[in-house]
Amino acid sequence: MNHQYLVALLDYHYWAQERVFAAVEPLAPEQFTRDLGNSFPSVRDTLVHIHFAECAWHARWKGEPLPAPFSPAAFPDLETVRQSSKTHEATMRELLEQLGQDGVNEPMEYTSRMDGKHHRSLFWQMFQHVINHGTYHRGQVAMMLRQLGATPVGTDLIQFYWTLEQQV
Repeated sequence: MNHQYLVALLDYHYWAQERVFAAVEPLAPEQFTRDLGNSFPSVRDTLVHIHFAECAWHARWKGEPLPAPFSPAAFPDLETVRQSSKTHEATMRELLEQLGQDGVNEPMEYTSRMDGKHHRSLFWQMFQHVINHGTYHRGQVAMMLRQLGATPVGTDLIQFYWTLEQQV
């Protein structure tokens, strides 16, 4: 796998995250935390889940103990989620830079919390999973925004590439 491609995927991920944060800004606090019956009940809970998953995978990659799942209550408003995500972005970028071209193709052994089984995956496969996972749940946030009468935003990968076209 090409290291630069993974850097571009990370750029996309945080571009999409910021677009979703901006779309969520107009929500009233009650709307932000309203249980809408989704896999993660509210917009807040879904955004916290995206952030937690990133942090958990990062800890795994660094050989650190996996954190306990984040309590959505620890994130009372959008700004706390946004700032925590922004802070963590720097650690994600640093790790990717440290790994370099050779490191992204290295395997890692770990035990999954989801199935309790031992797995061996290449770093780039796990990394792509984290990006895809965020994309999936941002789609859920788009649906929740519609349910709340708010306006979702597009976060398709091609839209990200279109923004890059405009910068050239």
